[in-house]
Amino acid sequence: MNSQTRPVSGQYPVYYDESYYPRVPAGADPLELLEQQTAELQQLLGGLSEQQALTAYAPGKWSIKEMVQHLTDTERIFAYRALCVARGETQSLPGFDENAYAAESDANSRTLSELLAENEMVRKSSLALFRSFRPAQLDRVGLANNNPISVRALLYVLPGHEAHHINVLRERYLPLL
Repeated sequence: MNSQTRPVSGQYPVYYDESYYPRVPAGADPLELLEQQTAELQQLLGGLSEQQALTAYAPGKWSIKEMVQHLTDTERIFAYRALCVARGETQSLPGFDENAYAAESDANSRTLSELLAENEMVRKSSLALFRSFRPAQLDRVGLANNNPISVRALLYVLPGHEAHHINVLRERYLPLL
């Protein structure tokens, strides 16, 4: 599998070009980035107290715990989409409202260590899934939320999405602690 070949335009929603793909450096292996990000997130947040992990950078924004749960939920959804498209699903997969998911997650009642451990387990599962795909499966295009999406695009959006949120944690949350 050549995971370093970037997805081509038309195989993903245009807004990924603005938000997530630029965060995956040219020539980088997204699988390696995913492995590194697991340790990076643990290093960034693992030493926080439970009270610190309840910090939100502004009223109405997610807490750090909710952010970790969002990363886990989104990874599960994107991995599911990748599985469906790789296996030839032809129906459009549903979208999701990340704010509604966060509100229902009850992340703030869980410990940060539980949330980080769950995130790590989901990441290991995602890595195993993406490593199982053949090159032809990576280039399959399906529909998610009525937008075209390839398995390869989903492989790239995962580290880009996480890099986006790690940046938000560094710039907006951690300075408050």
